[in-house]
Amino acid sequence: DGCGHTVLGPESGSLASINYPRTSPNSTVCEWEIRVKPGQRVQLKFGDFDIDDSDSCHSSYLRVHNGIGPNRTEIGKYCGFGFQMDGLITSKSNEITVQFMSGIHTSGRGFLAAYSTTDKSDLITCLDNASHFSEPEFNKYCPAGCVIPFADVSGTIPHGYRDSSSLCMAGVHAGVVSNTLGGQINVVISKGIPYYESSLANNVTSEVGPLSTSLFTFKTSGCYGTLGMESGVIPDSHITSSSILEWPNQTGQVNIWKPENARLKRIGPPWAAFISDEHQWLQIDLNKEKKITGIITTGSTLAEHYYYVSAYRILYSDDAQKWTVYREPGMDKDKIFQGNTELYQEVRNNFIPPIIARFFRINPVKWHQKIAMKVELLGCQFSIGRAPKITLPPPPQNKNDEKNADFMDDFIHSVKTSLQTDKTTFTPEIKNTTVTPSVTKDVALAAVLVPVLVMVFTTLILILVCAWHWRNRKKKTEGTYDLPYWDRAGWWKGMKQFLPTKSAEHEETPVRYSSSEISHLRPREVPTMLQTESAEYAQPLVGGVVGTLHQRSTFKPEEGKEASYADLDPYNSPVQEVYHAYAEPLPVTGPEYATPIVMDMSSHPSTPLGAPSISTFKAEGNQAPPLVGTCNKLLSRTDSASSAQALYDIPKGQGPGSADQLVYQVPQSVAHPTASKDE
Repeated sequence: DGCGHTVLGPESGSLASINYPRTSPNSTVCEWEIRVKPGQRVQLKFGDFDIDDSDSCHSSYLRVHNGIGPNRTEIGKYCGFGFQMDGLITSKSNEITVQFMSGIHTSGRGFLAAYSTTDKSDLITCLDNASHFSEPEFNKYCPAGCVIPFADVSGTIPHGYRDSSSLCMAGVHAGVVSNTLGGQINVVISKGIPYYESSLANNVTSEVGPLSTSLFTFKTSGCYGTLGMESGVIPDSHITSSSILEWPNQTGQVNIWKPENARLKRIGPPWAAFISDEHQWLQIDLNKEKKITGIITTGSTLAEHYYYVSAYRILYSDDAQKWTVYREPGMDKDKIFQGNTELYQEVRNNFIPPIIARFFRINPVKWHQKIAMKVELLGCQFSIGRAPKITLPPPPQNKNDEKNADFMDDFIHSVKTSLQTDKTTFTPEIKNTTVTPSVTKDVALAAVLVPVLVMVFTTLILILVCAWHWRNRKKKTEGTYDLPYWDRAGWWKGMKQFLPTKSAEHEETPVRYSSSEISHLRPREVPTMLQTESAEYAQPLVGGVVGTLHQRSTFKPEEGKEASYADLDPYNSPVQEVYHAYAEPLPVTGPEYATPIVMDMSSHPSTPLGAPSISTFKAEGNQAPPLVGTCNKLLSRTDSASSAQALYDIPKGQGPGSADQLVYQVPQSVAHPTASKDE
């Protein structure tokens, strides 16, 4: 009558004295016999020990024995208030006996202990929490039976659990370990949060928790995604039920609570059975085998219909014909899962080990008023690896090898038998992957090669596009004054042969300037002025007023305007216009010569009256363009037949009093051999 909380699993478990953690009653006794697999040993660890030692362990004590029965041998006898036993008590065989005696006493909580096989070196008890460990990440082994009423849990996944929570009980709540089996947990410590939510999962209710300095979460395999009830991946036709509730409301409209309404978080009514009994079910077809790790349920979620399922069984099948009821390993009874306690709250239950099946069925066994629920399944994709290849001995070559043939038959039979035994006896370890192990290397190679090839082809395409684009831009930027760099000089010479030949009467002569003019020029203009070849275009005007350049101009205006002697207006012309010191633009339909520069010699003081206007270039229709300005005209070419060179005189008005009338005379011309023809 002295046994308290007890869960004895095949590899681990938990045990406590009666009434723990309150004072144990007087004159009670309890004895636990623990067995593990043959060949293994048992280790015992105490989480709390508080037994009255007033009579030196005479009437109240805890005794541990090697073995079970009359042949057992004592390992030790223990008592004391707040006794600290840091080490482990280890048996010499796979059996151990724990005996608790409680005599007459006034205080003492008793004890709580955990056990496991000796290969679990990182065993902890159900009372250990995250604050007992300083590492930011660690692995521990939780024994079976850590869902205890005197341990606290605050928080939930994925946000985390408060650091004061029991590690193993939180692991059960999170679904990473089983309460009946125990298991390994991988804990990660991080910074705490201001508020910890409450939730119900795996028969563990976590409480609301306040701010803490740290929290912990668990590393898992990641196979906890939703399988398509809420999202609609599972079609309506794949959700069926044993019956459907139909009933008219006050307005006479018929309400049908169909099975496709059983989607978690879907607004509206749930699925409900027409008859509420233990033979009702809700079935989900996953279209192919999936790895199912958990289920989340709610009630009707309608305040006016307070319906929910409080307990249910789980069945699964591969063909929807033969059904298997879910049981925990080592148990001979169907597992009954805790359902909802009200119609709104989401309740989660995990399957450890997971279910591998295509068809999933929920069979309610307890409910409130009517069977009604909404559901979501948790899990991931599942695939089966290929069976291992069997290497056979070579066949017999002659009659003397009959023994070898018999041996080969025996070998094949033994291999087949061993494969069948392994398949039925042990649960295969299945990794969370959608790729079979035999093609993993090929997939890894393809995962590397495909991106590399895509990058190479993309780079080549970009290079070609950039080259084409650069070529087009290059063509667009090559204008009248920016010839291709590969033939800037020879291009015009080649084009000259297609142009009309100049007549001898308009043959140009080189232009020369005096040293006084050259001194006014910028350095970069000197080589241009002093060139000795015949100019291909009309030479720029030294002074005068011309119109603004228009289309088909043979000269490109320079940007900006630089002051020089050509900018002066010695005659104070009444009309001042914007000009560039270049020849007029070519006519639109005329030959491609520069527009002639026409000078009215009659208006110059040094020229006889009535002298005709002289042009150095041929113009369209032999008509001179209108003259701009009436006071000052400068000639850029001479028309005299006496000399082939043009020379300028010195400026007029040298001397005092004539500085304000500084002008240049018209160039003194030497008669050109062809002048008489022009006249």
